[in-house]
Amino acid sequence: MMAKLHVTVESTVFTTDKELLVKHSEYFRALFQSGMRESSQDEIQLHNLGAMGFLITLRVLDGERPLLTGEEILEAVECAAFLQVEVLMKHLVNLIDSDNCLVMYEAAATYGLLDLFHEAALYIRDIYELLEKEIQSLPKDLIQYIDSLTPSVFVAVGAHTPTMEFLEDPSRTMCFLNEKENEWVSLGCIPENASTFLAGVTTLNNKVYIVGGARGANKQVVEKSFCYDGDNHTWSEFASPHQLRYEVTLVGHEGYLYAFGGEYERVPVAYVEKYSLSSKNWSFGKDLPQPIAGPPATRTMGRIFVSLWKPQETTIVYEYDTDKDDLISISSIRRPQSYGHCMVGHRDNLYIMRNGPSDDFLRCTIENYNLSTQQWTTLSGQYVNSKGALFTAVIRGDTVFTLNRMLTLIYRIDTCTWKPTKEKCGFNKGGSLHTFFLRLPPKIKLMASKLYKNPHQSYL
Repeated sequence: MMAKLHVTVESTVFTTDKELLVKHSEYFRALFQSGMRESSQDEIQLHNLGAMGFLITLRVLDGERPLLTGEEILEAVECAAFLQVEVLMKHLVNLIDSDNCLVMYEAAATYGLLDLFHEAALYIRDIYELLEKEIQSLPKDLIQYIDSLTPSVFVAVGAHTPTMEFLEDPSRTMCFLNEKENEWVSLGCIPENASTFLAGVTTLNNKVYIVGGARGANKQVVEKSFCYDGDNHTWSEFASPHQLRYEVTLVGHEGYLYAFGGEYERVPVAYVEKYSLSSKNWSFGKDLPQPIAGPPATRTMGRIFVSLWKPQETTIVYEYDTDKDDLISISSIRRPQSYGHCMVGHRDNLYIMRNGPSDDFLRCTIENYNLSTQQWTTLSGQYVNSKGALFTAVIRGDTVFTLNRMLTLIYRIDTCTWKPTKEKCGFNKGGSLHTFFLRLPPKIKLMASKLYKNPHQSYL
């Protein structure tokens, strides 16, 4: 039986498990392992902390992921700093959004939470135009830090299958969108032996990872995996999963790559594997409930979600518990079978996009599942899906970038609707597309732009 500890904060007494605090808090670990008188007490008092902040800390340690107001954020940041609770600090990072990023940024600066400070600054840098007036009211040194950071850019690569080396294949080109000039600029080609056709593609720590994929009409599996480093503009190879496959879904999260499902020799598989960036090894997790190729997956609020379709027109959303390597069914919805769907996360919402009914399959409907209320909502209206635009949706801040050969259509996420706000040039590559965001150093973007305008001169 766990030892109970009574903690008084302000005038409130909290009863909690001592072992839980020792496990997650550097402050309590040092206190109870010090050998001092307090280490044997079952009642302690914390000074200069708010009761609300300590309650939030206990809720997070208990596995909850509460949404927080501005005042709650300030007290939670204070507790995370004073008690040195890493899991609370991660939760705060996962909560950063356009409504609270400035509060997070200033609070993290005040209390010295460097990771939260940096992540909030990156978020602000990406939505600078929307917050420019508010940013100017920050202390000068905080403004300078934001200005020193590199904003993310929208990047796309077509579906490339390896061909004979002497053949020129424009689908090998990876490009970023110069939004100011409204033009796509090449970052060069992916490696000759790499495939983005039916491959798993994701980003993590400003790197692009490509796993699996197929070559040729017979869908011969590609055995090598590749990584693009956005900071240095370099490609490298890394280990492939134990089970080779194509049409695999790849998600990057907290130092790991997660590979879900796929096909091998035209047979769907249910395997889940994860790759540790530190140990450089793959290991198996819990299998999906069914073999499936290319299951939609996304991450939001520091969590990974996978969507599976089952007969009787049912879509089931699972959470993949990364701590326990386990799958947890969180909700389901019944809708007519569609030609395919994808899923993106924004704040505490999951958006599942699917083609319309068979007589109007170029229209796209969007279902929203809110993780906090556990309620489904169908977004009003339908969204044009000509040539697959919404099936490449990626989100930066509150802005959704979708892409096809005709245009880049940009939406603003509002309450239960996506509002079109801008149109940019399309990506003139055939087949399916992979899109994501990278932070490209100014030197790399400048060299790429020069090469774009002077294609016969080598800069990269």
